[in-house]
Parts: sequence; C-alpha cells; structure tokens
Amino acid sequence: MDFSVVADNFKFLILQGLIGIGPFIGGTLRLAIPAIILGFLLGIAVGLARLAQAAWIRVPATMYVEFFRGVPLVMVIFWIWFIIPQLLRLPIPEYGVALTAFVIFEAAYFGEIVRAGVQSVARGQVEAATALGMTATKTMAYVVLPQALKNMVPSLVTQMIVLFKDTSLASIIGYVDLTKAAQIVNNREIRPFELYLFIAVVYFLCTYSMSLLARRLERRTA
Repeated sequence: MDFSVVADNFKFLILQGLIGIGPFIGGTLRLAIPAIILGFLLGIAVGLARLAQAAWIRVPATMYVEFFRGVPLVMVIFWIWFIIPQLLRLPIPEYGVALTAFVIFEAAYFGEIVRAGVQSVARGQVEAATALGMTATKTMAYVVLPQALKNMVPSLVTQMIVLFKDTSLASIIGYVDLTKAAQIVNNREIRPFELYLFIAVVYFLCTYSMSLLARRLERRTA
C-alpha cells in the first residue's frame, strides 16, 4: 500500500471533494448542508400537512410521502437530470439537479419523523394550551413543536447521517463530491484501495461527529 497518493492529492480531495472549493462546482458539504436544511423545512410542512384535518391537504401529503419512500433516490436523481430539463426546455446544472433531488426525496422521510414527533406530544399539552386561549397556530409553534423536536432528535440525526452518505450518489451525474473526486484521482493514479479507504475514513469521521453532537444535544435537552 502506498498512501502517498492520498498525501499528493489531499488538497483536491478535501477542498474540492469535501468542501467544494476548487475549479469544479461540487463538494459534499456544499450539497449536504443546504439539502439537510431545506429538506427538513419542507419535511415540517409535509409532516404537518399529513396531520391536517382537511382531506385536500392530508391526502396529497400522504401520497407524496408514500411515493417518494417507495422509489430509489437514484431514480429521482435521474428523473430530474433527464426529464425536467426537457419539460422546462432549460439546462439544469449538476448542483441544481442533485440539490433538488435530495430535498424532494428526503423531505418525505423528514415529514414522517415530524409527524411521529408531533403525535408523541401528550394530548393534554394541547388541551392545556387551548384552555389558556392559545390559537391552534400558537399552540403548534410554542407548545407542540418544541417538545416534538426534542423527541425527534435521534431520528432526525439518523436521517441527516443517511442523507450525508447518500450525497455520494450525486457523482453518477458528474457532480464532483468526495466520491467523484476520488474517482478522478483514481483514473489517473490507479490506486483504488488507498483512495477509497481514505474517503471511507472521511465519511466515518463526519458522520461520527454528527452522532456525538446529537448525543450532546440530547443530554442538554433531557
């Protein structure tokens, strides 16, 4: 084994592949962070819509969740990559395709987590807020969601870790993330074991750090 190939290409792998600083539009963190934020925000809307009493809100949200939970992520990426540009008659860059696919897909999973979290809050909390004269919107914003978020932390972090690892699928459309950067280097150096072992360690360190932060957050909110 010769890990000098990692040392020689460390800057490209980390700055370009992981962070997204370089000549290519890419970066695992550059894709994962906004995908997590936007996916979670959309997931909140989807999760609350699934709890709505009005069928015209609840049914479409349920169909959205069931559909995207039933298809592979790679298929969603290909749909947006091949079909949407033809419908819009406009080219979509790799970053836009990947971010859109991840937000739409992951929102279905985040929505289910939000729905379960809201339902885990004791009904008495809602009744108490109503007795105090709070509106349904204020009850959800100030009573239900804060408690639900505490209950959702483990599941949310698990899904965020899954999303972070799944960003490697963006490499199939040419997006230069950490996996694609390793592929580019390997095509030139032919050192697959050393390169893919290195990016596996990088993925592990990132996901393990997220787990540690989640545990600390759980202890603080307990």
